Amino acid sequence: MIKSKQKRLIFCLASLLALSNFLFGSASLSATPIRQVSPLIRSFRLGASEQGRPIEVVQIGAGPRKLVIVGDTHGGPEANTYQLTLQLIAHFKANPENVPQTVSLYLIPTINPDGLALNSRFNAHQVDLNRNMNTNLDACPENDWQTTVHGANGIVSDTGGPFMQSEGESRLIRDFLLDAAGAIFLHSNAGLVFPAFCEHLPSIKLAKVYAQASNYQYNRFWENYPIRGNMADWASSLGIAAITPELTTGEESEFAQNLAGVEEVLAQAEDLLPLAQAQIENEITVPAIIWRYWFTNGAEAVFGMPLEPASQKPDGVIVQNFVRFRLELKPNLKDTPYYVQPAALGSERLQILAFQHPALQPLSPVVCKTAPCPLFFAQTGHTLRESFLSYWQRNGGLNLFGYPLSEEFETLTADGQLRIIQYFERAIFAYYPETKNVHLEPLGWQTLLLEKMQSSGATGQIR
Repeated sequence: MIKSKQKRLIFCLASLLALSNFLFGSASLSATPIRQVSPLIRSFRLGASEQGRPIEVVQIGAGPRKLVIVGDTHGGPEANTYQLTLQLIAHFKANPENVPQTVSLYLIPTINPDGLALNSRFNAHQVDLNRNMNTNLDACPENDWQTTVHGANGIVSDTGGPFMQSEGESRLIRDFLLDAAGAIFLHSNAGLVFPAFCEHLPSIKLAKVYAQASNYQYNRFWENYPIRGNMADWASSLGIAAITPELTTGEESEFAQNLAGVEEVLAQAEDLLPLAQAQIENEITVPAIIWRYWFTNGAEAVFGMPLEPASQKPDGVIVQNFVRFRLELKPNLKDTPYYVQPAALGSERLQILAFQHPALQPLSPVVCKTAPCPLFFAQTGHTLRESFLSYWQRNGGLNLFGYPLSEEFETLTADGQLRIIQYFERAIFAYYPETKNVHLEPLGWQTLLLEKMQSSGATGQIR
């Protein structure tokens, strides 16, 4: 048994090394695309795992329908899906003409490189990445996220994570799929294909086509035990056609079968891969990708409702104001975690106020001997603690709110009450002692109002 585990560990480590050499040669990795083989083929680093291992992507084709194949969510025990994805990459690199002009095909060999290297189903934090997504967005409570979940062989454990999308790998795939039309999450080993859970017709249709072409059994559900926090279920809640093929064994890549499934999906791409659609909120049109970002990151509860239609800046950036944020879609950051991001309204607000306050002065690192300790940010010299820290971590963290720009201090909030607040690059937190909750100040509304008072011009609207 020990020798078998050692062999598997050696195999996983060798596979990771092979991936780097296969995709990028011996050159070191960077956070930006490394090389452009041709206009239709490129390899780039999406981000890093919790232990710093690279998560890499290969793109074939440049069409508007983005199809993403995700391998090896469950690390070492499902390393055959990693090998399968490498084989698919090699095939489509050699035959890029097999990807229709309407499709961009993206392949991620492993979304869990830590689990692959450590021969573990889980990531470095012992979280099951396929139980960590926000599946509370659809109409089916049966698949809602929770910490205690069923895992391999139905074993129940606290591996869903401390909160939804607590893991860096989960957040990377969440942000990367914002503009996806379809997603195929490869797993093993049951010999079947099933779609997202909550009666999403595009997912059901995609699963049936893939199953028939690959000669796997089609199942409407995973029947063995409930799956909560599943990646495919999360994706379908945004309108993405999402399926889970389960390879028959845990050892073989079953390349020919799965290639047949992928090629049939590509052949029927216009029918199977629905483009993202703009949505109406508060009787205002929200562009498709901005809406997906808004919806999956908390919707009205975090951002508030849209205040006016989106507009486009001369540099191509699309901007839309919400009650508490201004969201920006930046075309030059497509295929990065920063494609849609809040504007730095907190920073701008501080500059406008231009007042001196002790809480704005940077601190030295905090010495803490008793938990829970505040989180110190050397980048700005400020700390996060208690309720504000919990809210920051659970509702988007650094990508959504940015770094703290002040300590906590007491001042009048937008509702005219004296409350404890804290400034961040993109938001202002306020603590409401009457409910013991954290709320966000209406920065988007305040900024829009100020701009309308100062300007008589208007930008073109996106409808």
